[in-house]
Amino acid sequence: MRSIRAWMIVPPVDAVMIGLPMLWAPENARALAALSALTVLLLTNGRCYRARLHLSVLDELPWLLARFATADAVVGTIKALRFDTPETASFLAVSLWSATLLVVGRVITTQIILRARRRGRVAHRTVVVGSGPLAAEIITVLERYPQYGLLVTGYVDETSAGDVAGVPFLGRAEDLRGVIEEHRIVAVLVADGPGETAILDLVQVPTRRRWELLVVPRLHQLHTQVGLPDHVGSIPVMRINNPALHGPAWALKRGFDIAVSVALLVLLLPLLAVLAVLVRLEGGPGVLFRQERVGRDGRVFTCLKFRTLRPTTDEEASTRWSVASDRRVGPVGRVIRRLSLDELPQLWNIVRGDMTLVGPRPERPHFVDKFSVEVPLYGSRHRVRAGLTGFAQVSGLRGDTPIVDRARFDNYYIENWSLWMDTKVLLRTVAEVLLARGR
Repeated sequence: MRSIRAWMIVPPVDAVMIGLPMLWAPENARALAALSALTVLLLTNGRCYRARLHLSVLDELPWLLARFATADAVVGTIKALRFDTPETASFLAVSLWSATLLVVGRVITTQIILRARRRGRVAHRTVVVGSGPLAAEIITVLERYPQYGLLVTGYVDETSAGDVAGVPFLGRAEDLRGVIEEHRIVAVLVADGPGETAILDLVQVPTRRRWELLVVPRLHQLHTQVGLPDHVGSIPVMRINNPALHGPAWALKRGFDIAVSVALLVLLLPLLAVLAVLVRLEGGPGVLFRQERVGRDGRVFTCLKFRTLRPTTDEEASTRWSVASDRRVGPVGRVIRRLSLDELPQLWNIVRGDMTLVGPRPERPHFVDKFSVEVPLYGSRHRVRAGLTGFAQVSGLRGDTPIVDRARFDNYYIENWSLWMDTKVLLRTVAEVLLARGR
């Protein structure tokens, strides 16, 4: 059956319903347009536009209205700062109509999607991992209730158990990649059985996966869901987020990178000039240190830093692991390193597109080759641009710290990225620099 992304109708309907009161309140047209855009942005950033299995407006209502109220407060505050009390009061009154129409729109879109699912127009081809009683129960529920929007094509497990609840065995867990491609699978639902390694290998890859990963928690009978709940029958199901490596949110991150980096380069120009002079006086010619580093998708780029020591050979620069106690670092170099000021030229790397403000710190090709063999999932760090600062660094993993831990923190950042997470990392970085907790 043809699978369509029915949920894509929801954001434009939300935007239209919020702005609809401008038809009878044209004096608030600009404010309503801002309210509409900001609400949709907050809902998008909060991952509230993900298609859920169990559709219920009542389940979504608290999250929906909370983000609308936040956007309403922001727009209302901006209008209040203009000291136009009657206009502000008028907007707040009209925004109540927007909230009501937003809910009405959600009821309509939810019913449209549910009807499309029941009629089989929205049926995502699904493979179930496992063949035990739990897998059989899930398959039975999905076959009985098409409103969940999943069409089970078959199951994978370590061994064939024949047909399970009427669906065939498609292959072993390690064959999952081939099964997904051959059967045009849109969703993988992990019920029980082994296969965790195969699933991890599929999930943590440099490219964005084109299928959804749904997981039944272990001890699911005791599981209490936090946030927007989802379930198949009485069985709780967690949706493993597809990292936001592309799309509008990532474009916004890139725009933020450029704006902040250009602004900092202009504002810090006097400081950069002073640092260049100090480095020149202490170390002689060659203020900037250029070194090959590995960035997104394994691409090598030239990373810029203020020179704080002078390696004896090019091979040493490429293969020697730097430590804080290196005796070749002079007094100026030590201060610059401690305050992380040697990294400031990398703002230009960000403008060029080699790096981003927040992301995994880049490493030299020699060590990338070494760590990719020794450290599980180290290569998965390169799914995104390298960062000027990172979640691992503000979590105490700077300098000569375990690579395994750094890789775990970097991959956690990628899997859970949000604009707010970037903001938190930047604020913690500023605190680290001001408190001189550098190398």
